[in-house]
Amino acid sequence: MAGKLIDGHGRAASYLRVSVTDRCNLLCRYCASKERTFIPHDDILRYEEITEVIEVARRIGIDKVRFTGGEPFVRKGFADYLEQIGARFPDLTLAVTTNATVIGKHIDRLAVSGLSRVNISLDTMDRDRYRHMTGRDLFDVVLENVRRCVDAGMTVKVNAVGVRGFNDDELPAFVEFARQNPVDVRFIEFMPIGTDTGWNESSVWTSKDIVREAGELADLAPAERGADAGPANMFAIRDGKGRIGVISPYTNHFCGTCNRLRLTSEGNLRTCLFSDKVFHLRKIIRHPTLDSGVLERVIRGALRSKPIGNDLLLARSRGGVCSTKMASIGG
Repeated sequence: MAGKLIDGHGRAASYLRVSVTDRCNLLCRYCASKERTFIPHDDILRYEEITEVIEVARRIGIDKVRFTGGEPFVRKGFADYLEQIGARFPDLTLAVTTNATVIGKHIDRLAVSGLSRVNISLDTMDRDRYRHMTGRDLFDVVLENVRRCVDAGMTVKVNAVGVRGFNDDELPAFVEFARQNPVDVRFIEFMPIGTDTGWNESSVWTSKDIVREAGELADLAPAERGADAGPANMFAIRDGKGRIGVISPYTNHFCGTCNRLRLTSEGNLRTCLFSDKVFHLRKIIRHPTLDSGVLERVIRGALRSKPIGNDLLLARSRGGVCSTKMASIGG
């Protein structure tokens, strides 16, 4: 390695999130715009171009890559590509964020090819509400694929965006799901990111309230944080198989320990989720005379200017927070 990626605030980058598509087979209200437009096919990074970025990132300190979308498994050949990446970079921790509606036929082979962690987005435990929210009657499919991922030996995290007035009445069902299944059920605070999401401050179900309310439903104990622990604060259920957790980007920012970079599906590098500033890697990758050394220098330079996201949140009233569709960022 040529040296770890250190930003201007002394934070080391070790985690790359890669969006392989902005397309999704669901249309969840907080994620996508009301007008469903997609990035043109020719502007999406090809798999070999994504690999080129991962090669450089791995060389300079990235040791975990999470693939996202949209929904990554709607992109043709994605499961095959995951197998190839697992074989090419056996020392990388590989993970996927998915809505678990179309992963089913790929689970068994991916479990033996390097995919060790799966985050499954599921904002409701009610089948009718799921159908209303997503426009698809696939709730039972999602639950079955959660079970199959667990059975295949993967670490499974079920992520729910907590929204007051939408799913805060379902906390008992989520807690019971964690009690009965060896998974992490994590609530993510609703954030003022993207367009047409319906966000307002009264809709934020805070992590503090979630933990307090969950503690009234189950005997919780703070879980020990491992060396590779992310931003979630986790709580074991003493009489259960799984855990409950909260991620609080709105009320209790973890910007000081942020270790992430994001590569969007059209080849833009984002150093902060809350900022619309991007670095155009696709132009470098497709330039006939520029090599990976140039790519590395641009990534290093981008990281040096990585902001503190909390500062951008505070500037929200002045238009300083990300206005890009969440589906095109990759979460």
